[in-house]
Amino acid sequence: MLRRSAAGLLCSAVVVVCGCSKQDAKSDSSAVAQAGAPTPNAKFDPTTRVAVVHAKDFAFDAPDTVTAGWTTFHLVNDGPSLHHVSLVRIDSGKTVADFEAAMKKPGPPPAWMVEAGGPNAPSPGGSIDASLNLAPGTYMIVCFVDIPDGVPHFMKGMTHPLTVLPATATAGAEPTADMTVELADYSFVPPTTITSGKHTFKVVNKGPQVHELELIRLAPGKTVKDVAAWIAKADGPPPAEALGGISGMHSGMTEYFTADLTPGNYAMLCFIPDAKDNKPHLAHGMVKEFAVK
Repeated sequence: MLRRSAAGLLCSAVVVVCGCSKQDAKSDSSAVAQAGAPTPNAKFDPTTRVAVVHAKDFAFDAPDTVTAGWTTFHLVNDGPSLHHVSLVRIDSGKTVADFEAAMKKPGPPPAWMVEAGGPNAPSPGGSIDASLNLAPGTYMIVCFVDIPDGVPHFMKGMTHPLTVLPATATAGAEPTADMTVELADYSFVPPTTITSGKHTFKVVNKGPQVHELELIRLAPGKTVKDVAAWIAKADGPPPAEALGGISGMHSGMTEYFTADLTPGNYAMLCFIPDAKDNKPHLAHGMVKEFAVK
């Protein structure tokens, strides 16, 4: 398979960092407010260049085609588990059948599978907007999350083919961001100060490896270690909620996501398995806690 680690998967990632055993986890967070969200029944609007994806246990309701260029994916998590959209481009003349066969094999992905990002996992009931610049070609929408039973959701059928057609007259414009976060092996470099309110984050992968950004909001007085402790025992309300972000994207890629932040403590996490030892990148220190005032 392409990779077992689930982007946006709070439990496995935090547990590895803190040395705890993995347990089932659920979140009771409310939806993330997104201004200008499209109507729920539209799948792709070529005028606004917004593609709507609904995720549930275990399927996507997503468009079959979009056009190349800057496109905003509005992900709505309708399921009781975490879900995300990880776009994988199928290159070198390979087909969806080749992709499905490769996903059944262990080890690293073949070079013709290119992880192209997408909206990372919001908590159940939440939503997230992410914008990316798509090249024409054949893609698969994949969910790598493995909550609650350790089985990645794509193995339960949570994939959806997507054809990106050549650009038309409305190719889309690159979003304007007010915050920039750089990803590297193995760090996040966010702005020195992040204030409350709605922000558009520009996420740039400057590392040689694939990286992602999953943003979580910590409950008052809680830390990433508290999240791991709750997972080990699951006693009381969860100490964090998942807001989303950007799923795995290759070196040199730039993508955007929008989040509405309230005052409190947050963390950025990367769960992508390392190319050398297959440990999640946060086990190598790719976690960043920060405060929003």
